[in-house]
Amino acid sequence: MTISDIARRHGFSDDAANSLLQSLRWGGGSMAQFNHYEFGGMGQWSRGGMIMIGDMFNNGLKSRVAALCDDLSAYLQNEPAPAPSHAPPQSGFGGGSGNWWPDGLGYPASSGGQNGMRYAYFPQARRIAIEQNGRISLYDSGDHQIGGVSQQQSGYQTLAFTSQYGTVSVQDLPHVESMQAR
Repeated sequence: MTISDIARRHGFSDDAANSLLQSLRWGGGSMAQFNHYEFGGMGQWSRGGMIMIGDMFNNGLKSRVAALCDDLSAYLQNEPAPAPSHAPPQSGFGGGSGNWWPDGLGYPASSGGQNGMRYAYFPQARRIAIEQNGRISLYDSGDHQIGGVSQQQSGYQTLAFTSQYGTVSVQDLPHVESMQAR
């Protein structure tokens, strides 16, 4: 089965499907952040059922995009492709412009932030980078396939991630190193 076949099955163009396929590659095949007009603008998907699209009340479109994501994710598992050689386009979900994380991690599958804290998840490098108060801390994500993030702010800010094993706090992950932010 080709990408064109998958795109047609769900009623999308080849361009839309290839755009989503590239986003899935950046997300290690299990998550994607995308921005394409055929998908209702900006959106996010992660394996296991999480889907958000810009046209949030269009449930029919949301179902079609989710099904396309599922099929393209399966395609990637059966037909591995080389990792992307250039940076993903800015989708508007990130924690700011520019690469604030250390070199050598690649491109994040997911990133975000608020209130002076930001994070980026790098599935290929098995790392989570967190910047807070002028310091960047790296954590080993191990074999977790991160699919969601929550931020608690009671007393002090902490992050928790959702993986195939359930919820894991960043404090429960092995700390790799810390450095001064650029």
